[in-house]
Amino acid sequence: MSSQDIPEETLPSKQGDAHQGVAATSGDPFADPGIPPHEPRIQDIDERAAQRSERVVAFLFLLSMLATVGFIAAYVTLPVDKSIYVFPIGHISALNFSLGLTLGVALFCIGAGAVHWARTLMSDVEHADDRHPIEADPEVKAKVMADFAQGAEESTFGRRKLLRNTMFGALAMVPLSGVVLLRDLGPLPGTKLRKTAWSEGKMLINQNTMQPLRPEDIAVGSLTFAMPEGMKEEDHDFQQEIAKAALMIIRLQPENIKDKRELDWSADGIVAFSKICTHVGCPISLYEQQTHHVLCPCHQSTFDLSDGGRVIFGPAGHALPQLRIKVNDKGYLEAMGDFAEPVGPAFWERG
Repeated sequence: MSSQDIPEETLPSKQGDAHQGVAATSGDPFADPGIPPHEPRIQDIDERAAQRSERVVAFLFLLSMLATVGFIAAYVTLPVDKSIYVFPIGHISALNFSLGLTLGVALFCIGAGAVHWARTLMSDVEHADDRHPIEADPEVKAKVMADFAQGAEESTFGRRKLLRNTMFGALAMVPLSGVVLLRDLGPLPGTKLRKTAWSEGKMLINQNTMQPLRPEDIAVGSLTFAMPEGMKEEDHDFQQEIAKAALMIIRLQPENIKDKRELDWSADGIVAFSKICTHVGCPISLYEQQTHHVLCPCHQSTFDLSDGGRVIFGPAGHALPQLRIKVNDKGYLEAMGDFAEPVGPAFWERG
């Protein structure tokens, strides 16, 4: 592009006087133009405006304090099982909603107050500071290295291997103290992960009808969900217990059962397996009648219910636990004990 193609008003000879002065003085077309003149804010020249800003900041901090008090009050007074309707979310925990709302307001008001304080009342005058080299002079560098070498020699760090190795051992062991303190984050699970609500003599209750199950209630190829006798949805620990005791009931032709133990633990071809996936504990609900496979919808772990509930696909680590069942004298299905192994995913205490 030639100079004839450039608009006349953009040529150096047509630029503003200030720009001409900077370029002409320094000889550099990219010279630093410097800091623009400071423009005072309304709060800098009007004390009443400054006082208004001060009251706004104080109000935000006071609102944060009230929200913190509300957080503590909600935590102490609201029951865990209470729910409320919030549009458009729906029914949610009143405690979680209150804690999140009050804590969010408290943190937001602190941040908003600090920002408003800085933008309206704190000094906004800009100061220029010339840059200077941050590295030390060669003489200083040489002295530091010499002092370091002399200190290393005098410490005998290189020659005293016993001291060096024990020091490394002590430094490696110190973090274990913090690991031990993690125990106080909550009670140890003990044996509660190994046990469920199932025990000998408890009948299998249909979760849809809430009635005891008979063998004739279960058709070949069907999938039924059951829970232990005596559990009620209004119980305060129902969710915790059903998360371990949920059961899948499937009726197979006895000749289609490949695993001998599964056949021995069945009743007239009716087998009972844990509904809890052994990967991360999702509930299993997808059953394929022709193959007798069940699929976990979370990560697609697939189990063969005709072969001891073993894993045939997916990330699950072990087979689904089976519950031993029988038909009692009244013609109802009942458990002959608890699961032989812990249900759900593996855990660190599992032996």
